[in-house]
Amino acid sequence: MRFEELNWSNVEDYLQKDDRIMLVLGACEQHGYLSLLTDVKIPLAMADAAAQSSGVLIAPALPFGVSPYFDAFPGTISLRLQTFLQVVDDIVRNLYRTGFRKILVLNGHGGNQPARTLLSEIVNECPGLVCVWYSWWTSRGVARLAESHNLIPAHASWMEAFSFTQVAELPEGEKEEAAEAFIMEAGKIREQLGDGVFGGTYKAAPEIMQQLFDLCLGDILYELEELKNLSAQADLF
Repeated sequence: MRFEELNWSNVEDYLQKDDRIMLVLGACEQHGYLSLLTDVKIPLAMADAAAQSSGVLIAPALPFGVSPYFDAFPGTISLRLQTFLQVVDDIVRNLYRTGFRKILVLNGHGGNQPARTLLSEIVNECPGLVCVWYSWWTSRGVARLAESHNLIPAHASWMEAFSFTQVAELPEGEKEEAAEAFIMEAGKIREQLGDGVFGGTYKAAPEIMQQLFDLCLGDILYELEELKNLSAQADLF
C-alpha cells in the first residue's frame, strides 16, 4: 500500500497495529538506454512486491538524489548534498512525529549514501526510532548471482535493465568497463562514458533478472520481519 492510495485516517488506523514503513530514496539521472527514474522504479517495484506480502506501508518515494557527476547528461536533476540531507532529515522526522518507529530505507542510488550516516544522527535524537538501510545492488546475493553468470555489475548495465526500466532498444553485446577512480568535471565524465553505461553486458536473460528481483525481495521481506520482531520484543518490556 502506498500513501497515495490512502487518506489520513487510513494511516492513523494502520498505526494502531503497525509502526513499520518503507521509504524509497531514488534519483533522476542518466541511465544510458534506461529510464531517467531507474533508481526510483527499481526499489519502488520491490517495495510494492514486499507490501503485498507484508502489508507494510510505503511512503512517497523521493525521486531526486545526489548526482552532480551526471550534470552534463540532459534529464539529470541533482540535488546539492546539503539539500538532499535536509530533505531526508525532514521526511524521517515527520514520519517519526506521525508515529512510525521502524523505517526500512530502500535506497536506489549510490550517491545517496551520505544519508545513511545522517540516519545515525537522527535515531540518537528520536527515542524508539530504528532505521534499516538497504541498497539492493550491494546485496551479497546479487553479487553471487552476477558471478555465477559471469556478469559485471555496473551502472546502467544489465543489472538495472528490468523490463519496467527499459525505455529504448538495448544494444547487443558488452561494453568495456569505464574507470571510476577519478573525480572529474561532469562534461569530462560524459565524454568518457559516451552512452552513459559504465560497462559490461547491456542486458541479461529475463530469468536472470527475475532471480535478481526475487533475491532482493527476499532480503526486504527478511528486514521487515526483523523489524516486526523488534517491535514484538519491545512489547515484552
